[in-house]
Amino acid sequence: YMERWRDPATRLAGMDAAGQNAQVVSVPSHCYMYWAEKDFSVRFARKVNDVLAEYCSADPSRLMFWAHAPLNAPEEAAKEIRRACGELGARGLVAGGSNFGGLEYDSPELDPVWAAMCDLDLPIFVHAYNQSVTWGDKANSDRFETTAIVGMNYDETKCFWYLINGGVLDRFPDLKVYITHGGGYVPYQLGRLAQTNPNLDTYHNKKPVLDYMKNFYFDVELHELAMRKAAIEVIGADRMLYGSNFGGSDAVRHDLTDGLGLSDEDLQKIRWKNACDLLHLDPAKIGAVGPTG
Repeated sequence: YMERWRDPATRLAGMDAAGQNAQVVSVPSHCYMYWAEKDFSVRFARKVNDVLAEYCSADPSRLMFWAHAPLNAPEEAAKEIRRACGELGARGLVAGGSNFGGLEYDSPELDPVWAAMCDLDLPIFVHAYNQSVTWGDKANSDRFETTAIVGMNYDETKCFWYLINGGVLDRFPDLKVYITHGGGYVPYQLGRLAQTNPNLDTYHNKKPVLDYMKNFYFDVELHELAMRKAAIEVIGADRMLYGSNFGGSDAVRHDLTDGLGLSDEDLQKIRWKNACDLLHLDPAKIGAVGPTG
């Protein structure tokens, strides 16, 4: 199975069958390696980006990738982000979880990473990881893969919460953040988050929570049509993208924009226009779907 997926032709054929023109791929989230020794994490990130660049070279008009970075070594991470995006053509940074070798999203040590993303004017793609992979022999105590199924949404919400409450978006007002899985729990508890923020004992944001929504993007990678509609109603079509756990165990295997009842303009924003704007892609240069699409 894995050998088959290592061949980009397998992915391209699957994209044709799904009617997808292009994808931006990333390293699987259980392979982020933030928990490893820093020297290993740095070497691992370089290898990941080199391999992803080679993989996408099979059809650069249809396959692109998110840079991986050793966020447990922020200074080195910033260098690798600039290399991957500047030299290899990565379209942004993939980040996950809420523990980067003991650092959190609001840790000042990560400022060089956010500075690099602002300089490049590219987004962070946030996809949490199953943190039980770091538990060693205790991993079996994570019954029913709770940290993967529920915990990922929690960590993705925590990213939103810490970037705002931690004052990161005041220091880096141009930072762009795309959170998958429909935004974790953000769109569905946005009012609660906004209401409770000014009542916290400690918070560092200088503006109300809702004023930072311009920094965030979310996707429609949700299993229920009603939830996809609700997320779009709360967030707005201008900040929604088409995300898909392509080939994953929880993948939604139909068109996520079916049945949304949107205008054609809003539909096309979600299907491709927002992504092209966010990633600085020329739609004319994106490859066409094959004959089976």
